[in-house]
Amino acid sequence: MRFDEHFLDELKSRLRPSDVIGRTVKLRKQGREFVGLSPFNKEKTPSFYVNDDKGQFFDFSSGKTGDLITFLQETERLTFVEAVERLAAEAGLALPAADPQAAQQEKKRQGLADWLELACQWFEAALRRPEGKEARAYLERRGLPEKEWERFRLGYSPPGRTALKDYLVTKGARPGDLVEAGLLIAPEEGGAPYDRFRDRIIFPIADARGRMLSFGGRAMDPQARAKYLNGPETPLFHKGRTLYGLAEARKILAAAPAAETPPLVVVEGYMDAIACQRAGVPAVAPLGTALTEEQMEMLWRLHPEPTLCFDGDRAGMQAASRAIDRALPLLKPGRSFKFAIVEGGKDPDEVLREQGAAALRSQLSATTPFVDALFSRERDIESLDTPERRAGLKVRLRQAAAAIGDKDLAQAYRDELLQRFDAAFGRPVRPEGGGRPFASGNQRFDRYAPPARPTPQGRAAARRLAQSLDPAPAALARYVLLDPMVLDDHLEDGFTAGGFGDPALSDLAKQIIRFRLEAEHLDSQALARHLAACGFDALLTDIDRAAATSGAPFLKPDVSLEGARSQWSLAFSGLSRLAALEHEIDAAKRGLGGEASGAAALIRLKGERDALKRAIRTGTIWAEDGS
Repeated sequence: MRFDEHFLDELKSRLRPSDVIGRTVKLRKQGREFVGLSPFNKEKTPSFYVNDDKGQFFDFSSGKTGDLITFLQETERLTFVEAVERLAAEAGLALPAADPQAAQQEKKRQGLADWLELACQWFEAALRRPEGKEARAYLERRGLPEKEWERFRLGYSPPGRTALKDYLVTKGARPGDLVEAGLLIAPEEGGAPYDRFRDRIIFPIADARGRMLSFGGRAMDPQARAKYLNGPETPLFHKGRTLYGLAEARKILAAAPAAETPPLVVVEGYMDAIACQRAGVPAVAPLGTALTEEQMEMLWRLHPEPTLCFDGDRAGMQAASRAIDRALPLLKPGRSFKFAIVEGGKDPDEVLREQGAAALRSQLSATTPFVDALFSRERDIESLDTPERRAGLKVRLRQAAAAIGDKDLAQAYRDELLQRFDAAFGRPVRPEGGGRPFASGNQRFDRYAPPARPTPQGRAAARRLAQSLDPAPAALARYVLLDPMVLDDHLEDGFTAGGFGDPALSDLAKQIIRFRLEAEHLDSQALARHLAACGFDALLTDIDRAAATSGAPFLKPDVSLEGARSQWSLAFSGLSRLAALEHEIDAAKRGLGGEASGAAALIRLKGERDALKRAIRTGTIWAEDGS
């Protein structure tokens, strides 16, 4: 059986060498390559390398190198056909049927590719001829100088109806073949075919190896019905399985130092992809459609976590939302996406022109993890001001996690999303490491982060202050920071006077009360931001540390919101009792007139107060309140 180049390229594009080879050779990641012991020779020092970007393996101990087909031939002694059949089954790619016309069809495809390449050369030359003057001026205004045109093979299609057709026919092309290649349009009502691209700047669309598949054109006439026009589906060109700029992106990835893993960015248009690549960032763009499953698979073969970059406008956010839905079922460990939103409603091309390459690289590096983008999208679908709407959010989060095909990852997403829900609307759960909710600065995506690491000089002071906080009051304060609404039932029954039961926290308690009474709605994020702005940031970190030693049941992750609030109220009642005891002791001292009964009462009150203080200091107050 003979396999044509088109089939073999498709086969290799569907498989990542490190995945296939990694089943028989133990590989570890080293920069952008994978390294392991040679499968061809016994050795102690690894000299076997796999490079996914190049689709090759390299064995320095034996001098052998090749692609996946070669690897199976060498390691399993398979014939070429057997190796292809094995890989095709793994990739889910149907083998070409034995067809006496297959060779003729391949010859036909190659002929179409040859006409596309010749057309590309003609477009490039037309850009530099007199008729390309306006197109050249437009590219210059867009910050794309002539020295870059050859790199991206930019061209121009003159306004005449048959200029390209006439040229190719003189070279031996048949109009029917040019129609099949997508270069000409055959009128439905009959008549002679004419050029598809007229008076447009031409962006060549190539496969991963740089071979022409089709073209895209940007209209020079502002009144043109379609500003951007892509070629139609053809035997060579399938929009959903092609990415603009892929060949150039692979070159940039391959040229990067082995110790680095540069980002792979997906943008929305030709000029954006070109702008990123000019800034040294590997970038591709889908072709006028939402990102497809096939395109996602292509991206993951090049990078484990490509960055999806969208404009900050409504259309861009809708595109991001569609990408989330399409990616969810395909996510696996080591296969995800990040999101980047270019600032100020601009696109990458504008950022490069106005702020330079460094600014563009910086903005593209400010990414949001997939789980953050997913949670933010579901949260922002509607106002969450009623229990019904909040319950609806919880349902959507469960459904989103369930859409993930990998069961382990689906469970991890479910746990993470529901923890974020609880942190925002239920009993907030402290993130790993004692972090607090904060506004990331990205208007689209909020995220959680651990507290900033203190300086060496500040650590000793922080330890001293943390040791001065009793664990029980710190735990009460910690819970209020996570669930401020718990205060609403206690503002009138002693909190305003007694605070958290520790003088070191009295100013904090007063500020929380003031903010609660002034704020129309209070949540943990708003409270954290307000207290940080008031200078309590260091104290909040100390509270986290002291509370962590308290054993407070209402801070445990498995307790319900109602249970946590009930336990907090019981503990708070103990502190309120302490404040009442102090007043009773003062009154007893003032009324003490030498009577034995008065002295006995004072001793009893002091004993109760001292026992309660010990319980607060040691954290055994949780046992004292019966919880």
